[in-house]
Amino acid sequence: MTHQEGGEESHEHHSHGGSGHAHHLPATFGKAFAVGITLNIVYVVAQVVFGLAAHSLALLADAGHNLGDVMGLFLAWGASILAQRRPTSRYTYGLRRSTILASLANAILLLVAVGGITWEAIRRFGQHEEVAGITVIWVAALGVVINGVTALLFIAGRERDLNIKGAFLHMAADAAVSAGVVLAGLLIFVSGWWWLDPVVSLLINAVIVWGTWGLLRDSLDMTMDAVPAGIDVPSVQDYLRSLPGITEFHHLHIWPLSTTETALTVHLVKPQPEGDDELIGMACRELSMRFSIDHATIQFERCGPISGSPGEESINPCTRGR
Repeated sequence: MTHQEGGEESHEHHSHGGSGHAHHLPATFGKAFAVGITLNIVYVVAQVVFGLAAHSLALLADAGHNLGDVMGLFLAWGASILAQRRPTSRYTYGLRRSTILASLANAILLLVAVGGITWEAIRRFGQHEEVAGITVIWVAALGVVINGVTALLFIAGRERDLNIKGAFLHMAADAAVSAGVVLAGLLIFVSGWWWLDPVVSLLINAVIVWGTWGLLRDSLDMTMDAVPAGIDVPSVQDYLRSLPGITEFHHLHIWPLSTTETALTVHLVKPQPEGDDELIGMACRELSMRFSIDHATIQFERCGPISGSPGEESINPCTRGR
């Protein structure tokens, strides 16, 4: 039996601490997380204080949103650190999957917060409360600045790391939401339409749900070992069929190890034993470069399997190996 881990070949491309993985969190982004979390915690406290003082549910709704993002940043930062820990005899893949659990927890927390704020917004329609528009404007304007600065901290890495991209998009969306609250404050100040405050809070909640629903779906898919969205399975299959000396393949599985890493296992039917090692090396490099699959485990068989009864595992009566 030929059973080799593609990670050995991928050392040529990703050799960090001998682990063969290039998805470590740069120290600069560790600082970015720390600065972004600190700025947003201060801003959340300011939003709660001034939101209560101004009787502005829009500010409180945005505070809940930003608090969820602070928790999301904490989870993403912690998961990124855990993902760098070396594999052990118990956790043979390390703790990379913590990044998936963090994104799932973040989505659930945000949706729970939205539910509470939505209930309060509906209740507020039945109660006429004056809203201090000027206070809302200044506090929300501060949010545009803070969230914009935080987004800029992650802009450099958004193309290389899904977690960093998620942090960037969250903060950029927060800046846009805060801009919406500024607009609501201006309209309230000019028109005196107090009901704009709960309306804007509901619109903010709709934006949160719109963005969070995709995060929840993708996180659940990853938890269930679904093929990552960016990988075209038919293209992977066509590539495997095109490998020299390969007559067929089976037991192809592709699943996420983390939010940034993908694994693959496959049995390739190769009647002739010549060039096995070279073919594995080439296949692993190509899978990494073409499809960003950096953990490929390839097994050669000398003839294809014979299907058993329905529901039974296919068997191979031929000799496997070289």
